[in-house]
Amino acid sequence: MEPGRKTPEHRVKASERFARHERRGEARLPAVLATLVAILLYVALPAQLLLGPRFVLPALEVLLLIPLIAVNPRRMTRQNRVSRTLSLALVAVIGVSNLASLGLLVHAMVTKQASNGGSLLLAALQVWATNIIIFGLAFWELDRGGPVVRTQADRCDLPLADFRFSQDENDDAIEEVADGSARRSDWVPTLMDYLYVSVTDSTAFSPTDTMPLSTRAKALMSMESVSALITTLLVIAHAVGVLDS
Repeated sequence: MEPGRKTPEHRVKASERFARHERRGEARLPAVLATLVAILLYVALPAQLLLGPRFVLPALEVLLLIPLIAVNPRRMTRQNRVSRTLSLALVAVIGVSNLASLGLLVHAMVTKQASNGGSLLLAALQVWATNIIIFGLAFWELDRGGPVVRTQADRCDLPLADFRFSQDENDDAIEEVADGSARRSDWVPTLMDYLYVSVTDSTAFSPTDTMPLSTRAKALMSMESVSALITTLLVIAHAVGVLDS
């Protein structure tokens, strides 16, 4: 056996030592930061792209976020029906407000209400960036029961997966790749994995290394691709045309 190479017995012991229900939950901070960035991007939009007064929706979103932090201030290890509902509601509110802003942006472009190409271009980038964050959060909240269930439940008790990651099928690859697979290392996706899926979907308008499996995952990815396509090909193109005129 090569020096330093793990035997199957060692892998089994490692898997037992890092069993999902014994591991610490996923860190809360990345999700909080992503949510706050999405809120700030909305606050910074031009007034004509906002739904109502500037700080009403952001205040509601912060109010939804506070109890979620209180339940899991550092690591996401606990949830109940109320906290689960609040977390999904938070994602839904930010997502709907961003899609509404995109609609108002397209309306302003079509009706030529936005004559300032520079502000239109900046607003389009803000909506596009928020789109990436919010769909990444949506994927993260929904896949396999959400971040708490993914780390605290036994793998046999997890709900059906919404996404198939490369780690889910790498257990028969070469050793240095297979050792990091879901089967051998008990790997589970984190927020960064879902944000990466969202980035690739918003730039390539299709899945890359991660495949949607469920109907809702396919619907969400389709919605993100279409909204990103509208933003990049229509709104930003119009803004550049205004700048050049």
